[in-house]
Amino acid sequence: MYEPTVLGTIITPDEYLGSIMSLCMEKRGVQRNSVNIDGTRMMSQWIFPLNEIIVDFHDHLKSISSGFASFDYEDNGYVPSELVKLNILLNGIVVEELSTIVHITKSTTIGKRMCLKLLDIIPQQMFQVAIQAKVNGKIVARENLKAYRKDVTAKLYGGDVTRRMKLLKRQAEGKQRMKTIANIVLPRETFIDVLKR
Repeated sequence: MYEPTVLGTIITPDEYLGSIMSLCMEKRGVQRNSVNIDGTRMMSQWIFPLNEIIVDFHDHLKSISSGFASFDYEDNGYVPSELVKLNILLNGIVVEELSTIVHITKSTTIGKRMCLKLLDIIPQQMFQVAIQAKVNGKIVARENLKAYRKDVTAKLYGGDVTRRMKLLKRQAEGKQRMKTIANIVLPRETFIDVLKR
């Protein structure tokens, strides 16, 4: 499979160079060259996979360099790469809108991160929601969104154990029935929030 790449040019003050280099390596960047512009600034060129910089690379670069670094990029063609499709499943159903193509080395960490973000973003339901990340037919991450708890035995009094057990059993059956027919509604902001780091 081929992956689009870009040639990125970063101009930064010298004191931020170390942290910027570690950010670039984290984003699978390969340094092409580095030139000292004057006594205080460096210009370095990196080759990045496009999907590593497209969402939030510029924001991280600006926060690391306190806004002093600049970043520009241009097309650099396609290179062979080991890419896989990362699917997100909610209760075993694939959510195509959240599926993404990632490098095989980052599939597990990105899957875990997306599951944790969805756990925070999805509103609590009347039933448990299983949030899973799947790569090549294998589940690489899973989180469970707990169901609402309603105390159906609150209005009972006395020691009638059979009545209590009957109410709890009926509640469990209702939740199972709801789980089979219910759709999980995702807020619109979810899709962008999950893709950010």
